Amino acid sequence: MSDPLLRPAACGSSAPSGPSPRELRQRSARREITERRRITARLRQALVTGDFLLHYQPIVRLGSGLARGAETFLRLRHARRGLIPAPHFLPIAERSDLIIDIESWVLATACADATSWPAGFTLSTALSPRHLQSGQFVRQLLEALGSSGLAPERLEFEITEAMLIDGNDDTVFSLRALQGLGARLALSHFGTGYASLSALKRLPIASLRLDRSLVQNLEEGPSGTALVRAAVEAGHALGCTVLAEGVETTEQYQLLCKLGADEGQGPYFSAPVTAAEMGAMFAR
Repeated sequence: MSDPLLRPAACGSSAPSGPSPRELRQRSARREITERRRITARLRQALVTGDFLLHYQPIVRLGSGLARGAETFLRLRHARRGLIPAPHFLPIAERSDLIIDIESWVLATACADATSWPAGFTLSTALSPRHLQSGQFVRQLLEALGSSGLAPERLEFEITEAMLIDGNDDTVFSLRALQGLGARLALSHFGTGYASLSALKRLPIASLRLDRSLVQNLEEGPSGTALVRAAVEAGHALGCTVLAEGVETTEQYQLLCKLGADEGQGPYFSAPVTAAEMGAMFAR
C-alpha cells in the first residue's frame, strides 16, 4: 500500500500537511536507535574478528625532549573508511557493558605491547566510569598484568574530573586499588571542568593533563597565557606533574617550557603510531 501522505487529497479537503514535529522527533529517535544497535553489533563483531587496533602517542619531557611513556589510542578497522578513531564509536559502547569487554581487550593488548618497551617507559590509558563501576576492572587488570608480566608501576590511568568527585563505592574502590598496586592516576582535560582543589585531594593524583583547548589558546595573547600559567602553578602546588595535551607548534612548545609545564604530547612531537613503529623508534 502506498504511503497515505502521497495520495491525492479527497475532494473538498485541504492538502495534507507534512509530518508534525512530534512525528519527526519519533522518526529521528527510531533512526538513532537503529544506528546505535548496528554500531554496537559491529563493535561486538570486532572483538571476535580482531578488527580493533591500538596506536601509541609518545609523552615527552619538555626539559630534555625525551619520551618517558606513551598513551594508548584505540582504532577500529573499516573496509572502506580505513582506521576509525575511538571518539566516533566509543561513546556508543559506553552506553552498555560492551565498554567493559573493549577496555578489557585494551588492557591486555597494551600491557603485552609495553613489555617490549624500555624499562621504566610508562603506559597511559583512559578509563570509563562504567568499567570502574562494573566490579570487573581490578580482576581484568590483574589478569592483564599476570599474563604480560608488566610491572604495575609502569601504568598510568587517566580519569576525568567527574570520576574524581564521584561518590560511587565501586569507583572509589577501583581507584584506590590502582594506587595500592603502584599505578599512577592522571587527571585529564584539566582546566575545563569543575573539580575543586578539595576534590583533587581525595586521591593522590600524579599528573594533571592540561586540556588541548588551553594549549591552542596560548597563541591568542596574554589571556591564554595567564590561564595556562595558573593551571601549571595549581598543579605544581598539588605536587603533580603537569602535561600539556595537543601540542602542535614550535611557539606552543616554547611557551609551555617558559610557563613551567613538565611534559607535552601532540603532533609536534609525534602522531600516534603502531606498536611496531614504537619498537622501531627505540631501536634507532
